[in-house]
Amino acid sequence: MAAFEELMGIRNLVAPSESITLTGTDPVLSSRFSLGNTAADIQLAIGVAVNDLWEMSVGRRQTLSTKTEYAAAALKSYQYLSVSFEQANRAFALQKSRQAISTPHLTKDGRYFLPHMGLPHLAERVLKILECDYELNSVVEAVSKWDARALEDAIAQAEGCGAMVRTETEWLAHPQGESLQLKPVIEIEKIADSDPEPIPRGVKPAPLASVRVLDLTRILAGPTCARTLAEHGADVLMVTSKDLPQTEYFVMDTSHGKRTTYLDLNISEQRSKLLELVQDADVFSQGYRPGVMAKLGLTPEALAELRPGLIYTSMNCYGFSGPWADRAGWEQLAQTVTGIAAEQGDDRPQLLPAAVCDYTTGYLAAYGTLLAMGMRAREGGSYHVKASLCQSAMFVQRQRRVDYLEEGMEISPDLIADITLTTDTPYGVMKHLGPILAMSETSPCWKQPSSPLGTHKAEWLA
Repeated sequence: MAAFEELMGIRNLVAPSESITLTGTDPVLSSRFSLGNTAADIQLAIGVAVNDLWEMSVGRRQTLSTKTEYAAAALKSYQYLSVSFEQANRAFALQKSRQAISTPHLTKDGRYFLPHMGLPHLAERVLKILECDYELNSVVEAVSKWDARALEDAIAQAEGCGAMVRTETEWLAHPQGESLQLKPVIEIEKIADSDPEPIPRGVKPAPLASVRVLDLTRILAGPTCARTLAEHGADVLMVTSKDLPQTEYFVMDTSHGKRTTYLDLNISEQRSKLLELVQDADVFSQGYRPGVMAKLGLTPEALAELRPGLIYTSMNCYGFSGPWADRAGWEQLAQTVTGIAAEQGDDRPQLLPAAVCDYTTGYLAAYGTLLAMGMRAREGGSYHVKASLCQSAMFVQRQRRVDYLEEGMEISPDLIADITLTTDTPYGVMKHLGPILAMSETSPCWKQPSSPLGTHKAEWLA
């Protein structure tokens, strides 16, 4: 459990005393990376952090358990979602077509390059550089006319998303990779002093029953962080704008347990409403492109001054220091630049059979947020928690390798059935994965069904 031990080092407390059980082992999916065990170790670390808060409340810890197969399934949970809603099925088909284009393609200089076409406005920027149509063969031909580094620079200058495939050695020698090597997989920075906020004593319905979370994130990593806090009882209010591009299938997958409201942060009155909500929040979680929050006056320092003791959680692709810190990026690009895609393939780079960087970053960010809650309870302070897709990729690379048997490996349908829930939602009857961490007293669950964006009022529950 090397991943678990690394995460316990970040926790930096006495070793957990509760019973912890992990069953199953990799390979579960077709990869030499230990995807299932690494994900399971993160889930168990989350349980330890929840137990830290639970022990402050009731004076005891809960036993924890999960299965490697469950954790592997959670890295691709949107693939197990089904709903009797035709628009959702169209959204899934659209997403699959986008993913087919956002894969590594051969360049003129014999390298490979991944252009990311995940959202329409980003696709437009890349297609303008490539001067081609939004169609697989057209993109492949256009990429083949460029040298990889030149294309990477051109797309970055246009504020699009794309990257040259690198090996792990090349990444660690790159200034951005060098910068990330110096930092832990999750950064927890104390940004201001404030009085301790002890965990209320007495049995509660869930460990985070008194916690309020503002979720200003989208598309997998950030929403997974807030969804994880929701499954332990937090009141999570997702805030987005009607004009902000989304991927509806991912919204359905990551909105369990949340309420969702519309606020346009470019409108002063609605931004003021957000600031009202911040004053009574415990966590402010955001995944905007670097620099956007600063322009809106919503930096960690500004919000910590407004609400002393706030935990501000940020997620991005390339990390928070180094020459690429201001670049936007996505799951596929983190795999591309860090060397994961190069190692996953042989003669040709290949992406992992799951959205490992996205989901892992979300779970790690939730873990860091929980640790910061414990620090606030013990010693006070406001905290900035930082997680990134590339740091998560490098975390996966630090774990052991395994030999897998065949391509296309999948989790047993019986095991998937064990963790599949059927929920009545505003979308219709939805089948989806439930929480995969088992706790002996407060079984993780979601009190709210996944709902369309903007369904609820911009207010906290009583």
